[in-house]
Amino acid sequence: MQEILTKYIPQAAVVPSFELIKAHNVYLKIVNERVTRHGDYRKMPNGQHQITVNANLNNYRFLITLIHEIAHLVAFNKYGSTIKPHGIEWKHTFQMLMLPFIRPEVFPNNLLPLLAIHFKNPRASSDTDAKLSLALKQYDAPNDKNYIFEIPYGALFRLYNGKIFKRGNKRVKRYECLEVTTGRTYLFNPNAEVEFLKKN
Repeated sequence: MQEILTKYIPQAAVVPSFELIKAHNVYLKIVNERVTRHGDYRKMPNGQHQITVNANLNNYRFLITLIHEIAHLVAFNKYGSTIKPHGIEWKHTFQMLMLPFIRPEVFPNNLLPLLAIHFKNPRASSDTDAKLSLALKQYDAPNDKNYIFEIPYGALFRLYNGKIFKRGNKRVKRYECLEVTTGRTYLFNPNAEVEFLKKN
């Protein structure tokens, strides 16, 4: 497992991450991309703790996701299964587990201040922290997608599920977008990745 981790997370994070996996009896499963989530945690019927993480994440996002899911396991074990999945107990646990990794040996200098801000009050997904998410995406493999904030007003774009939307006005933080077939309005984070449908 330690050797496998070297492919997915920063070198300086391999040993401490492996120690966490061993200490908490984690069965780590690295899976193909799921668009709706980066990872998840579940307690199996045999009592084993299974954590899955998407294989296509860059090293820094993979590490954050892995620690995020281990924090679920630790919080449930410590506080019981009735706590909210992303409540105060989880936030505190995630902060404590992540703290040893927020250093220049693990993360590049441009990410460290953004991580420090994010982990003052970690959210259910780093994707909802637009500044951190955009900074992390610099380390992704290149793709042909655009961010919502790059789509011109009134232009069409397609989601991973094939649905087509028209970009509308920006509210405080998110963008109103109209689903073309139903006429329903949805709100999108500015850093959501979509396929821009350029006019021919």
